[in-house]
Amino acid sequence: MKKKRISSGSPFELSIGFSRAVRVGNMITVSGTAPIDDSGATVSQGDLYQQTRRCMEIMLDAAREAGGRPEHVVRTRIYLKDAQQWNEAARAHQEFFKDARPACTFLEVKGFINPDWLVETEMDCVIHDE
Repeated sequence: MKKKRISSGSPFELSIGFSRAVRVGNMITVSGTAPIDDSGATVSQGDLYQQTRRCMEIMLDAAREAGGRPEHVVRTRIYLKDAQQWNEAARAHQEFFKDARPACTFLEVKGFINPDWLVETEMDCVIHDE
């Protein structure tokens, strides 16, 4: 099977050695996605809701480039610095996936590469017939 790599242009992709997303067959896997802008700077510092929205935008852009759509999303993972604020991340997630309703996991982690990140996300898609 052919493998298609998707880049978001993040400065971290080359320095770490990863792709934003990879498609193999009908599967798309999106890497851990942080709330950054095109230059790699953290967006919406201190605002979990906006940071989660940014992560969702980056992930869905990568999925679209690989041929996926929101309804193809089967699993999301939301890593939180503070699980007590989960409802802010959930609100952003719901805005993008209220109809697709993928399997979703919220996890609290000790921290991220950048201490200004409040969230990091992952996503898996399966391209399927309608």
